[in-house]
Order: sequence, then C-alpha cells, then structure tokens
Amino acid sequence: MKIRPQFELRVAGRTVRLGERTLIMGVVNVTPDSFTDGGRFLNPGRAIAHALELARQGADWIDVGGESTRPGSKPVTAEEELRRVLPVIRGLHSRRPSIPISVDTTKSQVAEEAVRAGAAIINDVSGLRFDPRLAGVARRYGTPLILMHLRGRPETMQQKPFARAIWRSLEASLEGAIRRALKAGVRRSQLILDPGLGFGKSRRQNYEILAGLTRLRRFHLPLLLGTSRKSFVQAIARGEGLEPSARRRRTQNLWPFVSALGAQQAAPLQIGDAAAVAISILGGAHIIRVHDVEAALPAVRIADAVLAAGRSER
Repeated sequence: MKIRPQFELRVAGRTVRLGERTLIMGVVNVTPDSFTDGGRFLNPGRAIAHALELARQGADWIDVGGESTRPGSKPVTAEEELRRVLPVIRGLHSRRPSIPISVDTTKSQVAEEAVRAGAAIINDVSGLRFDPRLAGVARRYGTPLILMHLRGRPETMQQKPFARAIWRSLEASLEGAIRRALKAGVRRSQLILDPGLGFGKSRRQNYEILAGLTRLRRFHLPLLLGTSRKSFVQAIARGEGLEPSARRRRTQNLWPFVSALGAQQAAPLQIGDAAAVAISILGGAHIIRVHDVEAALPAVRIADAVLAAGRSER
C-alpha cells in the first residue's frame, strides 16, 4: 500500500498538517432543492444548529453551500445565493470561530462576501471554469482553494455523453484548473484537488477513479473526495452492477427518505457510504466531504489506522 503524502496548508491563519489523519468536512446545504436533504436547512437558525451538531460529531471543517449542484439543478443568482449563505456563515463563525468554514460556490462575488463574513476556504466545483475571477478572491485573502473536476454543468452533466476516457478528461481538466489558479497568482500551497465523483461521470467511471486514485499523486497536491450519498454508491450497495440495466438507467435517490425506510432498509446505504469513505482514504484522500459525520467517523478511524500501521512497518 502506498503511504499517503503529507502537506501543510494555511487555514484561517493556522498551519494544518494534511495526511497525518483524515480531515472531515461536514456538509450544510442551505438550499430548497438539495438531492439529500430537500430544504431541511434552508432556515438559517436550523442550518447553524446542524453545522454545530456536525462539529460536535467530529467535523474538522464545515462546507456551506447555497446553490444545489445535483443533476438537473438550475443555477441561482449571486444575490439569492448570498441571501442563503451569509446568515449561516456569520452565525456559525460567531458561535464557533475556531472551526474553518468553507463556502461552496462557483461565483467570485459570493466567495468574496462569504470570506468577509467568516469563511476561510473556497470550494469551486467548476475548477474555475464558470468564473475565473474566483481565483483572485483566493489570492487576495490567502484562502485554500478546492478545484473540482466537472464535465459540463450540473443541469446537463448526467444527460450528455460521458467521456470515452475518463482519466484523460480528469487529468486534463485538473491541469487546466491548476494553470488558471497559478496564473491568477494563487500559491500552489493553497490548492486542493477533488476528482468530482458523481459529476458528469458514468457509474463505472466513478469506480474507475476510486480504483486508480493514486494516479492523482502526480499533481503533488492534497486530495478531497466526496462520495457521500451519491447514486453510484447507492446503486452498488443495493445490489446493482457497474452498468445500469436497460430497465433501470437511473437509480432512485433514497437519501431524503432514509428516516422513513427503517433500519433494515437504510443500513445498506449507510454502510455503502462508509465503505466508499474508507476506500477514498486508502486511495490517498486527505479530506472527505460527508453529510453524516457520526456515521462516517468509524470508517475514517479504521482507514487511518491501516495507513498508520503501514507507515510503522517501514
């Protein structure tokens, strides 16, 4: 097993060592149409309370997003996105200033206002394709910048033909994102890469990326992975194959209904998520992005223990 490389990252004025243990990013969707929680945290007070609960469960970072990026979702204006996220970021930062807040946005205006309100990390699912000026915000404020691979746009990404060679598409896209960031003056030490599992990729391609994750070490940058509640994980956990059948081209998203399913039906989905988290870490992920921190934590601990045992053998 290859030992995960370590990096140092400046976050909110502090040096964070990546690779000694896996960091957990807890997700707070402040949207009415998220594919996982369907508007449960659109109210700022409820969103802040949820974020504090995720931190209590063990989240190292909190990722706040005001625009859904689920397949088929429509973009919202910067004004609407700011209306959703700013009260949450301000409220969370005032209550827990020690926990770094990430703003999940593709808009430079939203990123700048969010950082001024207390966010310390910028998470761009477009890899600077939608608004290259976002890199300038990261440069001016010295925030870490997460660059994700996304083919197309959220509203069409699962409808258009998928890449014939996913690794060629993935590596070329990440190379382009890194170039855009560096050209804008962002320090390389601020960058984090995310292969964008579930974003414009077939079910098989997502697993090809997980199987070959160590290939991304060629970029010599820390990795963030988000497999939480993705349909490609749900499908396999429920007994489907790598290729969707003709009758079942799209897996029904059951996560909004997990609480009503009962423990027996919900367990495979939760266990599947935990398995994907462990595989991501063993493949080299430094940060995992999850909706349910408490459920993911045992898998994180087991995977980190395996990595630690591997280091001690050398």
